[in-house]
Amino acid sequence: MKGSSARLGGITKELRAQWLDTKSYWRDAQCEEFEHRYMEELFASVDRAVTVMEQLDKLLTKIKQDCE
Repeated sequence: MKGSSARLGGITKELRAQWLDTKSYWRDAQCEEFEHRYMEELFASVDRAVTVMEQLDKLLTKIKQDCE
């Protein structure tokens, strides 16, 4: 679980960097609409998912330790 959350976080970080690069060339109302409609929600959802995955990893580790 921990590896997956780290990978998802890394991929999202790369996507953010590429999006910022794209925004430097694409500067119109459609860009802003696309960002608000898709990118902001995507980044917020990924941030929440990574947090939950890290919490699940901690819980699974505790459960494993309790069962040993």
